[in-house]
Amino acid sequence: MKRITFPFILAVHSYLKFSVSADSKLFYFGIYGRDRSDEVFNESIDKFLPKFNVKPQITGWGHTQFGKFVNLEPEDMIREAALAALTKAGLEPQDIEGIFIGHFNGGFLKQDFSASLAALAVPEFRHVPAVRLENACATGSAAVWAALDAVESGRVNRVLVLGFEKMNTLPSVEIGETLLRCSYVREEGDTVGGFAGVFGTIASEYFERFGDQSDALAMIAAKNHKNGTENPFAHLRKDFSFEFCRHASEKNPVVAPPLKRSDCSMVSDGAAALVIENLSSRRLKGPFIGWKSRAQVNDFLPLSRRDKTCFTGAAKAWKKALSQAEMKLEDLDFVETHDCFTIAELLEYEAMGLAEQGKGAQVIEEGMTTKDGSLPVNPSGGLKSKGHPIGATGVSMHVMAAMQLSGEAQGMQIENSLKGGVFNMGGAAVANYVSILETR
Repeated sequence: MKRITFPFILAVHSYLKFSVSADSKLFYFGIYGRDRSDEVFNESIDKFLPKFNVKPQITGWGHTQFGKFVNLEPEDMIREAALAALTKAGLEPQDIEGIFIGHFNGGFLKQDFSASLAALAVPEFRHVPAVRLENACATGSAAVWAALDAVESGRVNRVLVLGFEKMNTLPSVEIGETLLRCSYVREEGDTVGGFAGVFGTIASEYFERFGDQSDALAMIAAKNHKNGTENPFAHLRKDFSFEFCRHASEKNPVVAPPLKRSDCSMVSDGAAALVIENLSSRRLKGPFIGWKSRAQVNDFLPLSRRDKTCFTGAAKAWKKALSQAEMKLEDLDFVETHDCFTIAELLEYEAMGLAEQGKGAQVIEEGMTTKDGSLPVNPSGGLKSKGHPIGATGVSMHVMAAMQLSGEAQGMQIENSLKGGVFNMGGAAVANYVSILETR
């Protein structure tokens, strides 16, 4: 029988994109014609085999203060977050093999092509490949996903993920118009109140079907603001009472009925960064923070094409991620979830499985998601207190989770946290990302 040469083997592999396990060599042995396992053969084929079963780990993170910084340039934010992440990981800029930048922009900055800003912020990145990702409010998670794919493929060992946004560059009305581009503009582009108006529509329909949820929304807002007082990076570190959040007032006006200002996350500037690497590339002391599973599920963009009161895509993403991790929701020690508006957190309780549709209010009323509850949600203060610089948000949420799992969250810390969940969404639950993270 004529032997099949290495080039043919590699061509077949490339064509089939064959995904194999730790026993991958058996596939090649079979094609080769006989089950050879001598050292010469192993050494030869190991040079050609992709690196399968790589388990990426978070080894460093950085985070700027979130807030309104009119005079702060994007390069300044990028530099601060990137260098902090590298220092935490014990690395130098030249150790990074790829940079993945999450930046929504949408008109906030005149400067586009923002992947190129990494080298201006840190000159040592001049020749490091960099790429920008955008996926509405899930832009940061899109960058994390791309980085994970690169490391898991074996193409690179060590990457930097950067998420940033400078939103306070436009008048308030124009900011609202810019954010509305994350909706289906043909049908929703003229929504009064901007993106708050989109979620006001969602809240209104939910109220009509399941009753007035104003108490529950105020409890969520008060919870997250209380948690945010312990977050040194938060945009607004102020403890607002339930009474303040519950009632409209001069300082808490109605923005998009039934949502008040206290129901809305803030327009923020800021950046966050992660170092993700294949640990086999160097010797490090644990424990390490890695992904037990991750899932992305999309849904229709137009609200007219789906039930506004149910985040179906989010529910499917949670179900998929938990199934892949072979876990139940109660196995998690905390969750960082996307509370761009309080009604979003309420619907996410239902999506993750804490309550049936229409009964999310029971979760917050029973104290399940407070810091001392059975499943603390947003111990960082969430987007509501921490702020929501679009491109940075998904990365920031993973930073907050990494701090929890490493025991370095200080006043935000949930004791004995070994497993945590992150839910980041783009649009009104259109692009849904779930990470199940663990300490290893």
